[in-house]
Amino acid sequence: MLLKNKTAAISGAASARGIGLATARLFASHGARIAILDIDETAAKAAAAELGPEHIGVGCDVASKPSCQTAADAVLQAFGHLDILVNNAGVTQPVKTLEIDEASWDRVQDINCKGVLFLSQVFIPHMRERKSGSIACMSSVSAQRGGGIFGGPHYSSAKAGVLGLAKAMAREFGVDGIRVNCVTPGLIQTDITGGKLTDEMRKDILKGIPLNRLGDASDVAGIYLFLASDLSAYVTGAVIDVNGGMLIH
Repeated sequence: MLLKNKTAAISGAASARGIGLATARLFASHGARIAILDIDETAAKAAAAELGPEHIGVGCDVASKPSCQTAADAVLQAFGHLDILVNNAGVTQPVKTLEIDEASWDRVQDINCKGVLFLSQVFIPHMRERKSGSIACMSSVSAQRGGGIFGGPHYSSAKAGVLGLAKAMAREFGVDGIRVNCVTPGLIQTDITGGKLTDEMRKDILKGIPLNRLGDASDVAGIYLFLASDLSAYVTGAVIDVNGGMLIH
């Protein structure tokens, strides 16, 4: 088991078909105790209960620093320490540049990018004290290619911000034994894409994916597992593509 005796907090992990819950299940199967953080506290607690009694669900609005601090306090009180933070929470909106209003811009930026900062800020002091920690951050192929399929330009901007923030944190906290890396998924079949992808859209998208299939939540969870485990002990500041070849640098 790659995460035996490890503890992990995963944000945005209560959605039934989401990447966060798939990651929580995989981490648990490798021996980790999991704290599922989600803005829907009831769903977070239910998802944790599904994993087993040693796991916890905590309500957390990543766009609120006080909410993140409260969640971190609850996690550390329950587990005593935290080894792994997965900044997975996110939101998207399929609009064009001229359609973005200020409220939409702020919401997408706050949850996708500022949320990474806030949740990292509340756990990093603890990791610094222990001189150990792995932080994985969710970005997107849309940040690299200048737009995605279901995310607008504000989403691309926020996810590009995550890349810069994670690399800066990797450089700053490497001396403290804290590794910070990013995952950039392509089109993954989750609740976010559910019902929006027509058969015609699917055919067109597959033409641009060398592996000739859409991604599943488990595909991204596997990369999170690699980044959380000692298999990636000498990896920090990295960006790992999970897109089936949709974007090849």
